Amino acid sequence: MHNQELEKILISDCISGKRDAQYRLYKTYCKAMYNICLRMINDHDDADDVLQNAFIDVFSKLKMFKYESTIGAWIKRIVINNCINHLRKNKIVLQSFDNQIDIIDESWDKDDLELDISRVKRAISLLPDGYRIVFSLYAMEGYDHSEIAEIMQITESTSKSQYSRARASLYQTLKASGERNNIYN
Repeated sequence: MHNQELEKILISDCISGKRDAQYRLYKTYCKAMYNICLRMINDHDDADDVLQNAFIDVFSKLKMFKYESTIGAWIKRIVINNCINHLRKNKIVLQSFDNQIDIIDESWDKDDLELDISRVKRAISLLPDGYRIVFSLYAMEGYDHSEIAEIMQITESTSKSQYSRARASLYQTLKASGERNNIYN
């Protein structure tokens, strides 16, 4: 059997209320989805809560899954929507520091760059909410600026400027800590 066929059986079993199938679906995606929640929410307890609410939505809406994408992509969209709703409820504010951020020095020598994932993750977690959310959606989740604008109910230019400012802030943070990383696509 192909993966698509196995996925359809798993989804069908979940819709039928089979707990072992629901557990398998949850276990397959919970870690990756938790990481998305944590990157966007930046708080372990809140990320846990959002993840649980997202999976409640997944299981309650599973009958509506139309196989137009993978189940993982569909779950990811629900998780991100739950994160955005949580952040809206807690009134995130997009930062505007027009005069406080230096231009990124794009002339770094790529061969001179070191990668320390834990430092990069920490630097991302230190970003203001708006920067972190836009950066995560664009650079890590693959959304384009028009999609981010729609999700966050902002303009496309606001999304682009928040992303640019997030990159600049990350650059400054990593430079200050001695870490230099090519995360500036």
